[in-house]
Amino acid sequence: MDFLHALGLKDFNPGTSTGSNWMQSTGESIPSYSPVDGKQIGSVQATDKAAYETIIQQASAAFMEWRQWPAPRRGEIVRQVGEALRAQKENLGKLVSYEMGKSLQEGYGEVQEMIDICDFAVGLSRQLYGLTMHSERPGHRMYEQWHPLGIVGVISAFNFPVAVWSWNAMLAWVCGDVCIWKASEKTPLCSIACQNIIQDVFTKNQVPEGVSCIVNGGRELGEWMSKDTRIPLISATGSTRMGKAVGAAVGARLGKSILELGGNNSIIISKDADLDMTLIGAVFGAVGTAGQRCTTTRRLIIHESVYEAFKNKLIKAYQQLKIGNPLDQQNHVGPLIDKAAVEQYLNSIEACKKEGGQFIVEGGVLEGAGYESGCYVKPCIAEAENHYSIVQHETFAPILYIMKYSTIDEAIALQNGVPQGLSSSIMTLNLREAEQFLSAAGSDCGIANVNIGTSGAEIGGAFGGEKETGGGRESGSDAWKAYMRRQTNTINYSTKLPLAQGITFDF
Repeated sequence: MDFLHALGLKDFNPGTSTGSNWMQSTGESIPSYSPVDGKQIGSVQATDKAAYETIIQQASAAFMEWRQWPAPRRGEIVRQVGEALRAQKENLGKLVSYEMGKSLQEGYGEVQEMIDICDFAVGLSRQLYGLTMHSERPGHRMYEQWHPLGIVGVISAFNFPVAVWSWNAMLAWVCGDVCIWKASEKTPLCSIACQNIIQDVFTKNQVPEGVSCIVNGGRELGEWMSKDTRIPLISATGSTRMGKAVGAAVGARLGKSILELGGNNSIIISKDADLDMTLIGAVFGAVGTAGQRCTTTRRLIIHESVYEAFKNKLIKAYQQLKIGNPLDQQNHVGPLIDKAAVEQYLNSIEACKKEGGQFIVEGGVLEGAGYESGCYVKPCIAEAENHYSIVQHETFAPILYIMKYSTIDEAIALQNGVPQGLSSSIMTLNLREAEQFLSAAGSDCGIANVNIGTSGAEIGGAFGGEKETGGGRESGSDAWKAYMRRQTNTINYSTKLPLAQGITFDF
């Protein structure tokens, strides 16, 4: 495939890099299989302990120099990274689609998200503002400033194999940090491709070796990073189970963490909703990326007066979905990431049925020509109750649960009545309902939308959620502060040394 050649991935094996230096390792070989056709794309060598130590040492040395580059100069490097990504958008988008399985449009969209965060970070590099405060002591000035932390460890998930890394790396770099990226072992080639793209920029600008490091491996590697006191910040994206382990390990050493974990997102559909517009948001939210987004719509909470009408619209829409090779832009839904995900999908369907769920659109695994990988499944819909244990659980698959409500208070209680708190939405033309949903007594999620779906966040806003979603924030707004340390400074320009709070100390 041409895009593999263009990204430097043909016959590629090393999985550990300090930048321009690709290191050999004694770690096991990690194969990458495409869920599109089941074929092996390539493999990378897992990072062993010796290579990991070399990475840490090189990143630490790079930080000593990189932190002293002026932030706007670091921003200029990120601007050039954005240009390099623009030039490789088609190739990298195809790789994302082929290695992960999302539709080609979504693959292109993920790379565009990387480009967008580069643009955001460039502007940010001139806006790392601190505050000036008035001192209670005469002849004194107080202010705060922000300094880089050091090494930022990024642990990313398979479903967004490049974008989530870029959210972290681009902000970390303009803040003066260096990054060590552990990609998902299910999509390792995407990390190699990104390193190849950015390294040309880094080499041309004489960026210190070690500002961008790549490691590959499984759970053990994540544990090394989480427990390593030389990495002050770990940003981890994945399951709630994984996040609890990372959070506990990092917390035990009093490190910092940004946790982006599970979602169990819902759309409230009011009797005053525009049902045609709602249908688009609900269907894309439920089946986009084959239900493998943390912001996937998993529950529809529908007003009883429009329940039957909207249910019929949903059934008709699902009948029109085209499932197949995601590189074919005629298809709406691609495969799940692997056969283990298919098994979870099937188990969740059975669990829903046992609890009393009634499927109005049946699921199942697709077989035959074009489905040889065994990873293609049918998006399905079940009428279910919010308290079902399977509904309370996040299944990374295109299973949608629908339920009725009668009052807006009931709908909000259902929306909030799950352990996760990432994304939420209400579809309504009723201003009072919309404002109540956005109020302190409304959605308890980190993201709350009106008249758009739960997925498709823009990089300008901080991304993240509450409760078992982890509480972390990435991307826009002031998320940059998580990648820096705050320092309060007081300068005495008087000829005396008064103490605060009126304390006297004479001798």
